[in-house]
Amino acid sequence: MLEIRFHGRGGQGTVVATILLAKAFFRAGYQVQSFPFFGVERRGAPVEAYVRLDKEKILLRTNVNYPDHVVVQDQTLLHSISVTRGLKPGGWVLINGSAAPIERKPFEGYRLAFADANRIALRNQLGTRTHPIVNTAMMGAFARMMDMPPLDAIRAVIEEEIPDTHKQNIAAAEDAYREVQLLGLIEPASAPGPVTAGNS
Repeated sequence: MLEIRFHGRGGQGTVVATILLAKAFFRAGYQVQSFPFFGVERRGAPVEAYVRLDKEKILLRTNVNYPDHVVVQDQTLLHSISVTRGLKPGGWVLINGSAAPIERKPFEGYRLAFADANRIALRNQLGTRTHPIVNTAMMGAFARMMDMPPLDAIRAVIEEEIPDTHKQNIAAAEDAYREVQLLGLIEPASAPGPVTAGNS
């Protein structure tokens, strides 16, 4: 079983992202679950949503406390919550950002990837400059990072579920699929060696 936790803010399409991703995995032959967890229900408030997938029937009905991978749709959340809490060692952390976080210590022991989903969304006229809709871009980046689900499944689900703007959303997913940066495993920083006093 694979469990994925999405972090985002209200208005970014975080819950929709998990629903569409689950449907894409279902098309690829998986059993799936997707469900949200809301705190304060207002625009801009932190939101969590989850996806479970397996080749066998899923009987589990709990929240995802120990995800295999994490997707962060808003980089500002890195400063306010622990996005890696419960994350299994070696799991991927996919971040919406124009560059990797400068502070790498929180990601030591995990694999790190980033994609500039804000820029991709605006390029494809999804949302506004202050509120870009990044969910389909993050889905494309996720598919490249994990090498699943197939991009064709993502295209088909977007066309079916978002018919009015499916061309822009498919383009955003494809752009992020090509542009995501996969940094891989973040190793712990080397400890400084012993200081040797020189001769005076």
